[in-house]
Parts: sequence; structure tokens; C-alpha cells
Amino acid sequence: MSVRLKLTLSYAGFLMVAGALLLAAVWVFLLRYVPDRAMLINPDDGPTNGVFPIRSVLLNVFAPRAAAVLAFLLVFGLVGGWILAGRMLAPLTRITSATRMATNGSLAHRIRLPGRRDEFRELADAFDTMLVQLEAHVAEQQRFAANASHELRTPLAISKSLLDVARADPNHDTDELIRRLHAVNTRAIDLTEALLLLSRAERRSFTREHVDLSLMAEEATESLLPLAEMHGVTLETSGDIARTLGSPALLLQLTTNLVQNAIVHNLSEHGNVWVHTSVRPNTVVLSVENTGEQLTPRLVSTLTEPFQRGTERIHTEQAGVGLGLAIVKTITQAHDGTLTLAARSAGGLRITVELPAVSPDADR
Repeated sequence: MSVRLKLTLSYAGFLMVAGALLLAAVWVFLLRYVPDRAMLINPDDGPTNGVFPIRSVLLNVFAPRAAAVLAFLLVFGLVGGWILAGRMLAPLTRITSATRMATNGSLAHRIRLPGRRDEFRELADAFDTMLVQLEAHVAEQQRFAANASHELRTPLAISKSLLDVARADPNHDTDELIRRLHAVNTRAIDLTEALLLLSRAERRSFTREHVDLSLMAEEATESLLPLAEMHGVTLETSGDIARTLGSPALLLQLTTNLVQNAIVHNLSEHGNVWVHTSVRPNTVVLSVENTGEQLTPRLVSTLTEPFQRGTERIHTEQAGVGLGLAIVKTITQAHDGTLTLAARSAGGLRITVELPAVSPDADR
């Protein structure tokens, strides 16, 4: 049976039981206060020689009328219950229709249930919010898949072109061909590893351990010091012990990506990068700040998009595969943290990662 039919039968059954109890109460009242028999009285001649059975008469009169009342209550309960159940379940019907549309792939539809805020309205609003987030997530995944396919196709196409040229020209410089193929292959491997790392962070398939962000900052800056010297950038690391809970490998990758990004996208000479860790009441903070060109807020808002550098696609060797800040964003979200990007007034960028803090005595 449908829910509407069940509600209808429940309403009608309750109405029947209530009516039967009411009629039973009336009958008990009559039995208590009405005598069983009474003397028939003639106004002219006085009492007669007959006894009138009052209760028998009442039963004969009361029973058919009580049955008629119960029949009316049954019909009224069924009809009224069907109408009321339909009105009560109308919001649920709209939610079910929206769910079916979402199942078929239509995520743009919204319920937008009108009326006062009740349980159905809260359910519909929660479902609409879920559809908004799901639609945005699907669109982001589709865009990411398209960009990843394009980026992976590029090194393969370059390799094919190089091999075609070498095959057409036997006298082609083999060393140069090997060098270029090695560079293209390295880029493809870096991109694949970045995609795997991004997928791992999104799935949160890692073991959480106690991590000190200040140690991550020192290790990242030490490993990237040769790159900084090559670009003429000065690295400065400072701050407090900042303990959090997470994956040491992923948080080291996060820190390394931030520092490397700050080194590569800097002034052409005499640039600076500042790496700082701090502790707040309930969180720990890692901030990476660098000098560089002036950035607009609109440009800054696009920097965490995969394969993007502002509004232009990345193709330079120094810029990597275009997933640095996208990986940072995903790792931060996987650790229940927040990522903030802000343009510096003097030029350059300030990136702040805020993660939940753990007590220094938590591992004792």
C-alpha cells in the first residue's frame, strides 16, 4: 500500500474507534441512569396494569442510529483522510520528483518548497543545498577531467611529432631528440604523479599522525634552497612549533608546493620568500609570502584552479604541471583546514594555511 493509503486508513480507523467509544459511553450512560422498566400511566384512568420495557425500546432505537453514525464516520474518515493525506504528502511528492530528476542527471532543478518552515521545508532546503554543491562538484570534476586530458595529450603529441621527424630524417641529431623526449617524458610523469597525489588527497586515504609544521617548513626550504639560489631569491624561515594531525608526506608536499610556487613566481632578481608558522587558540598557521608583480583580486581567485595561472594556461617549464596550488587546496581540505590567498600591496602573494591544532601533550 502507498503511504497515502496507509495514512487514509489510519485516519479513518482512528475516527471509527473514537466514534465507537463515544457511542459506547452514551450507551453506558443510558444504562446507568434510565430504569429497566416503568409503569404505564393513563392520564384519565390512572396507572394501568402494564409495564413498559424502556431499555429494550432504547436499544431498538439506539442501535440502528449508532450503526448509521459509524457508517458515516467511516465514509467521512476515508474521504477526509485521503484528502488530508494528499495535502500532507504533496511536499514529499515534489521532493521525490526532484530526486528522480537528479538521479537521471538533471542537477539544475531545485525544489524551492513554499510555505512556512516545517520538517518538509527543512528537508527540501537541505536537498536543494545538496544539489547546489553536487552540481558545482560535478562541473568542477568535468572541467578538471577535460584539462587533465588536454595536459596528458600534449606530451604524447609532442613525443609522436619528435619520433615522426626522426623517422623521416635519419640524419637527425639523436642526442637532441633524446634530450627533448626525456624532457617531455619527465613532464608527463610529473603530471601523472601530481594527478595521483591529488586523487589520494581527495579520497583522504592516509593515516593521520602528529606533525610539526615548523619542521615541514624547514625541510621544504632546505630542499628548495638550490632552486632559490638559481632564481636569486632569498628564503627566510621563522615561527613557532605548530603541531597538527595529518599525513606527514602530504603536509610536506603542501609546504614544498607553496615554497616552490613562491620562488618560481617572484621578481626576476633580488626576490624574497618568507615562510612563517604560528599558533592560534585552536589552530596552527603556515604562511608563505613572496615578492613579485602586482596581482588583482580576480587573478588571485583563479590561482588554485587546476592547470591555470590566472586566466592563462601554463606551458612553461618553470611553472611545473599547473597543479601546485590545486594540490595545496585539496590537501588543506582533506586535513579540515582553510586556505587563504591574498595579494600583497607591495606586490607578490601571501598564502595562509590554517589547520586544526593538537595539544603538545596529546601524544604522551
